[in-house]
Amino acid sequence: MNISMNELKAALRRCFEASHYFVGNYEDAANMILWLEKHGLKGLAELERLLPYITDDTDKLLSSVLYEDSSSAIIDSHGPSALNCIAASVDLAHAKALISGIATVTVHHCHNRMFILKALTDRGRCGISIAAYWQNGSHTVTEHAAAIRAGARYPSYSEALTNLSASTDLKQTLTIICSSRVDLTASLQLSKGNRNARHMSAEEVAENKANSVEHGIEIEPELWRRINQIGTGILVENNDQSRQGAGGR
Repeated sequence: MNISMNELKAALRRCFEASHYFVGNYEDAANMILWLEKHGLKGLAELERLLPYITDDTDKLLSSVLYEDSSSAIIDSHGPSALNCIAASVDLAHAKALISGIATVTVHHCHNRMFILKALTDRGRCGISIAAYWQNGSHTVTEHAAAIRAGARYPSYSEALTNLSASTDLKQTLTIICSSRVDLTASLQLSKGNRNARHMSAEEVAENKANSVEHGIEIEPELWRRINQIGTGILVENNDQSRQGAGGR
C-alpha cells in the first residue's frame, strides 16, 4: 500500500509516544525512520526489526561516558536503539571537533545504528564533515560506512559483506569521526574478502528523496497495521469524563 510521508510521520510519532519514548525523543525517532525510508535506505525494514523490542528501552540505563578527553570519548549506551541515544553522541563529536579540529566518539552497546544517518546529515548541513563506521552480524559480518562533507545536502552510504570473524569488542559498536578541517567523505575500502559491496552516492540519495516526494511511501499493510495498533496506546478512552473534556469549555 502507498501512504504519504505526513501520514507515516504522524503514525510513527503516536507509536513511539505510546511506547514511552520521552517527549522530543518520539519526534526524533519518527524523523529518523522517515528520513531513511524516503531516501531509499530501508527505514521501515529497520523499524520492523526493532518493533519486538520497542518498549524495552524504558528499562535500560541512560548512556554513560566511560572515557573523555578534548578530542575523543567512549560512551556506553547500555543497549537501547540508536533512535533513543545516537543523536547525543553525534552532538558530542560535533562539539569536540569545533574545539579540536577533529574528534572521535566510540559508542558501545547500541542497536539499529543505521538510524545515525539522519543525525549525520543534520551536522553536515550545519557546515562540518562527519562519518560513521560500524560492523553488523554474529555469523556473516557486514561493514557499513556513511559520511557527508561540510555544507553538503546529502550523505553517501556503503556496505559490504566480509570474511571477517565477529568480534565481541565491535558487536553493537559504532565509531563517529567529525572534523571542521578535513573532508571525511569516503566509501568502504575494497579490502580483501569484501564482496557484494553496495555504494549509494549522495546524488542517488537525493534522487530517492525526489521519487518519494512524488510517489509517496510504500509500506506493507501488516506493518502499517502494527504501527497504528501500538499508537492506539495514547488515545483517551471514550467515556463520560473524556467526552466532557473534548472541545474545551
